[in-house]
Amino acid sequence: MKLTAKAVNALTLPPGKTDIIHFDDQLPGFGFRVRQGAGGKVLRSWIVQYRRASATRRMLLGSAEVVSAEAARQAARKALGAVANGQDPQGERADRRDADRLTLRKAVDEYLAVRKRELRTRSFFETARYLSGNYFRPLHGMPLDTIERRDVATCIVRIARESGNPTASQARSKLSAFFAWCMRMGMVEANPVIGTHQPAKNKSRERVLNDDEMAAIWRACGDDEFGKIIKLLILTGARRQEIGGMRWSEFDFERGTWTLPAARSKNSRAHTLPLMPMMREIIDTVPQMVGRDQLFGDRATIGFTGWHDCKPGLDARSGVGDWHLHDLRRSTATRMADIGIAPHIIEQILNHQSGHKAGPAGIYNRSSYEREVRAALALWEDHLRTLIAGHERKLVPFQQTA
Repeated sequence: MKLTAKAVNALTLPPGKTDIIHFDDQLPGFGFRVRQGAGGKVLRSWIVQYRRASATRRMLLGSAEVVSAEAARQAARKALGAVANGQDPQGERADRRDADRLTLRKAVDEYLAVRKRELRTRSFFETARYLSGNYFRPLHGMPLDTIERRDVATCIVRIARESGNPTASQARSKLSAFFAWCMRMGMVEANPVIGTHQPAKNKSRERVLNDDEMAAIWRACGDDEFGKIIKLLILTGARRQEIGGMRWSEFDFERGTWTLPAARSKNSRAHTLPLMPMMREIIDTVPQMVGRDQLFGDRATIGFTGWHDCKPGLDARSGVGDWHLHDLRRSTATRMADIGIAPHIIEQILNHQSGHKAGPAGIYNRSSYEREVRAALALWEDHLRTLIAGHERKLVPFQQTA
């Protein structure tokens, strides 16, 4: 018979049968299927059947309740034409279903599982935050291979508008590295981040807090974790992640030192500083918890993360505005120089590899300037105590011993 709307309406299941296919006489492979579904309901659908690599393939064209006889015939003719050209419509459909299951979020989970073994703890946390958080949430449910440049560009522009250019630039970089990995794994054929909007780079900050501002910020610090971290940043000139991720295992209280391990250092070099009295006073107020190595934060492997939540309150209490946490590092270094501490000693305190350490002299001069660093930090603490107490301090040039 020719499968028409009138013809198929008369087709039913023969007695004793639960599934039967009627094929069209004029278009070989085009069929109408009648089968018994759950609860005894009779299901009617259009199919196309063909042979591929010595095997019979069957593809569903749609329910007869939705797709008309003529529309089904056209779809069957198109599918059979593709078969004649060497294609496999049903195999391509199955591949598409598999590809649709591989969403960006699932691929990100696989990527993070691999990168967790390769990245330092803080770097892994930042990568996971950018890729798994809200930054690219509109893309999370999309099949990985359907994400286009315009989809990525829209997200980057939104991130720049809501969180600023530096955040958008970091998010773009993390996503590009992820897609580069997907290409190597054969998940996608191209990186949709390439050619997208590149957020403008912000001008390097030059903000240096003066003595009054440093003192105001110190006095406004509470006795909570954030307040203690800020004070330690001022005392050491360290980076916020270095203090926020401090661990008890990094301290040698008998020798009176704190060693930042290479795994947590930006330049991958271990760095040791003496524990000066004001530093020790603050650390002694931090409670030690059984089974927890971190001093600060709620998470067992990351440390303190509440930077953005806590800083507005500190700004309001101190009355100091227009400053970032990293400005404390620049300000500490500048004020140390102002009170006469030699530049190469400041560089040593900051764990910088520049100047004498970067040139030929650095190949031979491996001194850690331990005595000079301790003397410089003592002088800096003395200066801070005077500022905090609100008294003027007479600056005396710091003389290096021969």
